[in-house]
Amino acid sequence: MNAAIRESHGACLPVIAAGRRHSVGVQPDGTVVAVGDGRAGECGVGAWRDIVAVAAGNVHTARNTGRSHTVGLRRDGLAVATGWNADGQCDLAGWRDVVSVAAGWRRTLGVVADGSVRAAGRRDEGACDVDAWREIVAVAAGDWHSIGLRADGTAVAAGLDRRGQCRVSEWRGLVSVAAGYLHTVGLTRDGGAVATGDASEGATDVAGWFDLVDVSAGSSHTAGVDARGRAWATGNNDRGQCEVGAWREVVAVAAGSTHTLGLRADGTVLATGTGIDGRCATRGWRLEVP
Repeated sequence: MNAAIRESHGACLPVIAAGRRHSVGVQPDGTVVAVGDGRAGECGVGAWRDIVAVAAGNVHTARNTGRSHTVGLRRDGLAVATGWNADGQCDLAGWRDVVSVAAGWRRTLGVVADGSVRAAGRRDEGACDVDAWREIVAVAAGDWHSIGLRADGTAVAAGLDRRGQCRVSEWRGLVSVAAGYLHTVGLTRDGGAVATGDASEGATDVAGWFDLVDVSAGSSHTAGVDARGRAWATGNNDRGQCEVGAWREVVAVAAGSTHTLGLRADGTVLATGTGIDGRCATRGWRLEVP
């Protein structure tokens, strides 16, 4: 799930992330804050240092599991992880020279400086079959599928394609990608958005969006922010996760399972959606802003 505010290796690094039941952010000193349901240890980031990007594992709301994980990218290119590790998605000890990370359901992806991709976690559905990918600058991890952004602005996909969420081969001019439960979104160089996959709840209804600087895919909704700092959202809104119309001075967004975060230019963080477990308790945050 992508919230782009800093450039590295041609791709954008997220400093906010929204997971299944938690929210994560990188502070200016490289430490990390987290709020929400941390029953699996996904909020155990207090000892992390020198972090430049974070990712939060998500899972579709229909699954009766409160467990997820959190990934951090350190300034020295090492990756760290905490939380649910049933399939080894937190086993990142051997990863080196990482420039971008993504977290999905039971899965973690990492882009290496040479353009190759590492994967840890559940392999049953093929979403970890990324060993052959090359010239990748960023990745996105959905529930059942993985997306890679190539340096030439094209995309590659792996995993289940039951709703067409992997049909990205014809996309061109991309600058970032995001993956949700059963849909995929791409941000184009001209500020437009493209989407593919499950259209039943409106998460792919981004054709009229323009002048964008960031997009993020939640379980069944999509969020974006334009160059004027206004936020956009479409898709399932049963918990108010798409109520972003009044947001201003936003520079990045992160869409979770049933909540959405917005990073403002002053480092504060807006939140909307279900907050019964504290995942939207971001009022006192001051995060890294370029």
